[in-house]
Amino acid sequence: MEIREAVFDDLAALSGLMAELQPGDVPPEKDALLRVWNGILADEDYHVLLLTEDGRVVSSLCLIVIKNLTRGLRPYALIENVITRADSRKKGYARALIRRAVELATEKNCYKVMLLTGRKDEATLRFYENCGFNSCDKTAFIKWL
Repeated sequence: MEIREAVFDDLAALSGLMAELQPGDVPPEKDALLRVWNGILADEDYHVLLLTEDGRVVSSLCLIVIKNLTRGLRPYALIENVITRADSRKKGYARALIRRAVELATEKNCYKVMLLTGRKDEATLRFYENCGFNSCDKTAFIKWL
């Protein structure tokens, strides 16, 4: 098992994972996808973490570090798009990725890490609680555009 930041050549494997995360999404046009991917890779505050097993990408998440004018100018981080291939779940991969994301946020001097999930099932919520997150301190509101 290896955890690392994504590089340009990981796009195909990552696209497959994102299709599992959002199966109803229409695949993006190739030029637009490459433009966004290159922008993500160039952004020092955007981290796509991958977990590979035997050279195969099986899990990923995004950690975004956000600059901040409070808390002594310390940034905070957001974890999104946590996904593990359906055939690779229940092996501790997502937990290991989240642990690495929290370490990276700590290295970046973040004062907190927030995680959003669209899942409502008790097992998923318990999983995130067991990773050290709570749903009590803040309330999230979303306006879809």
